[in-house]
Amino acid sequence: MLHVIILLPFLLGVLMLMIRQNLRFHMGWMVLPLPAALFLYFLTRIPLIRAGDNILDSFTWMPSLGIDITLILDGLSLIFVLLITGIGALVVLYSIYYLQKHTDGIRQFYIYLLMFMGAMLGVVLSDNLMVLYGFWELTSISSFLLIAFWHRRERSRYGAMKSMLITVFGGLAMFAGFNLLYVMTGTYSIREIVAQAGTLTANAMFVPAMLLILLGAFTKSAQFPFHIWLPDAMEAPTPVSAYLHSATMVKAGIYLVARLTPLFAGQSEWFWLVSLTGLFTLIYGSFQAIRQTDLKALLAYSTISQLGLIMSLLGLGSAAAFFAGTEEAVFYSMATSAALFHLINHAVFKGSLFMVVGIIDHETGTRDLRKLGGLMSLMPVTFSVAVIGAFSMAGLPPFSGFLSKEMFFTSVLNIREFDLLSSGFWMQFFPVIAWLASVFTFVYSMILVFKTFGGKLQEAKLDKAPHEAPLGLLLSPVMLISLAVVFAFFPDLVSVPLIEPAMASIHNGLLAPGTNFGVSIHFWHGWTPEIFMTLGVIAAGTLLFKGYSRLRVLDREASGRNPLNRMYDGSLQLLEKGSRRLTDAYMTGSNRHYLLYIFSFLIIALLAVLVREPGISLGMEHYAPLSFYEAVVVAIMLLAAFAVPFAKSRVNAILFTGAVGYMVTLLFVLFRAPDLALTQMIIETVSVILFLLCFRYLPKLKKQKEPLRFKLPNLIIALGVGITVTLIALAAMGSSPFKPISEFFLKESYSQAGGKNVVNVILVDFRGFDTLFEIMVLGIASLAIYGLIHLRMEADLPQRQRDKVGSALTLRSNDVILQTMSKGIVLIILIFSLYLFFAGHHHPGGGFIGALMASAALVLMAIAFGMDWVRKALPVNYRLLTAVGLMVAILTASGSFVFGAPFLSHAFGHFHLPVLGDVELATAVLFDLGVYLAVVGVTMNIILSIGGDKQWNS
Repeated sequence: MLHVIILLPFLLGVLMLMIRQNLRFHMGWMVLPLPAALFLYFLTRIPLIRAGDNILDSFTWMPSLGIDITLILDGLSLIFVLLITGIGALVVLYSIYYLQKHTDGIRQFYIYLLMFMGAMLGVVLSDNLMVLYGFWELTSISSFLLIAFWHRRERSRYGAMKSMLITVFGGLAMFAGFNLLYVMTGTYSIREIVAQAGTLTANAMFVPAMLLILLGAFTKSAQFPFHIWLPDAMEAPTPVSAYLHSATMVKAGIYLVARLTPLFAGQSEWFWLVSLTGLFTLIYGSFQAIRQTDLKALLAYSTISQLGLIMSLLGLGSAAAFFAGTEEAVFYSMATSAALFHLINHAVFKGSLFMVVGIIDHETGTRDLRKLGGLMSLMPVTFSVAVIGAFSMAGLPPFSGFLSKEMFFTSVLNIREFDLLSSGFWMQFFPVIAWLASVFTFVYSMILVFKTFGGKLQEAKLDKAPHEAPLGLLLSPVMLISLAVVFAFFPDLVSVPLIEPAMASIHNGLLAPGTNFGVSIHFWHGWTPEIFMTLGVIAAGTLLFKGYSRLRVLDREASGRNPLNRMYDGSLQLLEKGSRRLTDAYMTGSNRHYLLYIFSFLIIALLAVLVREPGISLGMEHYAPLSFYEAVVVAIMLLAAFAVPFAKSRVNAILFTGAVGYMVTLLFVLFRAPDLALTQMIIETVSVILFLLCFRYLPKLKKQKEPLRFKLPNLIIALGVGITVTLIALAAMGSSPFKPISEFFLKESYSQAGGKNVVNVILVDFRGFDTLFEIMVLGIASLAIYGLIHLRMEADLPQRQRDKVGSALTLRSNDVILQTMSKGIVLIILIFSLYLFFAGHHHPGGGFIGALMASAALVLMAIAFGMDWVRKALPVNYRLLTAVGLMVAILTASGSFVFGAPFLSHAFGHFHLPVLGDVELATAVLFDLGVYLAVVGVTMNIILSIGGDKQWNS
């Protein structure tokens, strides 16, 4: 069931691609039911998770690499999936009224949003580290697309690129850390790795793995100094900010730290890095938030601050691992419960506050605090939501943020008793920094409310006459912020069903046997130090709020002079300049230079391996004797190859090259390899025609005599490549320590794949992955060729050259005999093509060869009657045919998932059919059909694009 849930957002996104965009209703109404339904489904799983039963869903994907798609729903992931789906539903509802129905790119907006939702669900449900990493990077890609939704704005593109570069950089570091864990444990399963935690701490790779993983978590969750991408990401539409940058994406790093706490907790490096990084991010973000004049920028830095708070709590909670099985473990684990509770509270109040800012921008036309004020009476509902959200963020009663902030104060006070490596003195600074950051949090929360809604209305500075938002825009923030009140008075709605199971997931094994985590959250605990800290925050925060504008250190103009941003921009400029200089040094525009680089490196690298590697022998004693016919074919091949550089024209050079290819075809015939011979023959035919089509655009070949010194390097490189490749081929035949794999294919071809043609079975079954990626590469190459030709502008060529090219394109054969015979010959070739396709599983042939044969038939018609005649006689969109072929191949390969088999697994069997009798049917034929369609589409798309560029005929 979990696999289906993850696929649903992606499937809905594909469905939205297939419907027309000019619907009578807003496209968001199509999206809304999915997150709402998923949220309700996960709510029904709460009793099961609370009872201690995790939901596990797994099937094999790449067993040889240890990569299985294993999904697990436990207490920790349950909190996150509820946030992803619940807030996702409210954000979609909000976006329906925020974005107009006919907004440019509205379809893409929801497709990207669904892609992100599915990726986030994959991150928090994946048990396999490689699968988690795949979804992790998909969140970066989809967030990049969402941030750049207003792609015509330079700042949107800048913010999207910034977030992509920083988060992907961290993701690659995290990927390296995951692989180090695999090297240490032999598994990618998080559960299995955590089970080996006690044996890993002494490994030299353990701390490097931890540092690399934390780098990924810190960049994703905008921890200092990687936070700089988050303020620029505010260029995204407000629904995106409310969803990605307050409730979901930025919480991915929080999730990763919480998920891997059982593995790394107990390490002093983990405690100090997580807690201090979080604490510094908390105070830095809160300080910077005060200095902002843009409401979304203020919320961006407040998000950074709150993420630091949650991260620091997870670090403080890891101290419980030092006291496993004792009462101190429960004492210090309270910080983790505070982190989880504040995680929920932050999603509630920050998501609603982003929506409030969107409403203000929507109804007034600005987010600039210097232009706002006096909106309290004009927007009373929006003001009420802002008050509840901001006061909850400031940790004021009677809202849920007050409870989690009190738990935060308790945690930093408790940590003073934790003496790690004689660091008791430094522990005293934790509550001091926490209190000071809370004062700043109070100040920016008050700025958000009273500088926006209080004071005097400045209507002259506003782009619109302010008024209350419509019900549709208010519904989502009102529903969301109401939870801040509900959770405050009824905290057990969260603590018992959600936080306690999550605590069991994070700190599993720390408690004595038979005991469970009991999370108790109350509104009033008496006159405790925490209460006095809160009163101090209110007093100091009020004074600072009244006079912060007069403090030079809080000068708002300084907010644009961020040294970290300058460092980022400078680094990019330095990289661009350096890469440009390096590229200019070797990208001279000369193909000869490029070939010299490539082949020189090939010779040096491979010959060095042959010389230095021990045990390599050429092994020529086991080769079969050379027959007379083989010697003749090789001699003709050599003569044709030697003739190429001395050809007087390009046409002759192409024909000599073709002769080499046809001699190779004869060698395959002599070696009794009919599949290879057929393939080589057809490819050579189509290639010769393709070369002729390409070369006719070039000017007439003019050969000039040059001194020998210019050709000597060419001779050296040519001889070197020939000798190197020959030696490698001989070494591969004589030095392999393994048995030839051909014996396995010959033995298992029919028993495992149901095919007697070993070559075709290898292509569509044993090595089907290779074939699938090959046709994908061919498809991309054909589209690239099509784009290069059809995106040219007429003005790029002089009129005389256009006329010359245009007239050349109308050329066709005037041979009546060729035109008459080709009609019958083409029919024979096409029938033979179908025979090769259907017979390929047991006899020479297959989808690839059959497709090339069909393409050769169409090329023959093009030669006889012209490209335009082929277009009119067969009005096929070959780009679409390529896509259909790829889709058939991918769907066939994915169909094995339905039966719980690995990707690209095939099945076959014998069936008794009427008239036909006993017939063998194999799913590999369907995959081969996709190959057939894709290759025909690719070949004809290239031929018709190069040989019939219609834009020059217009």
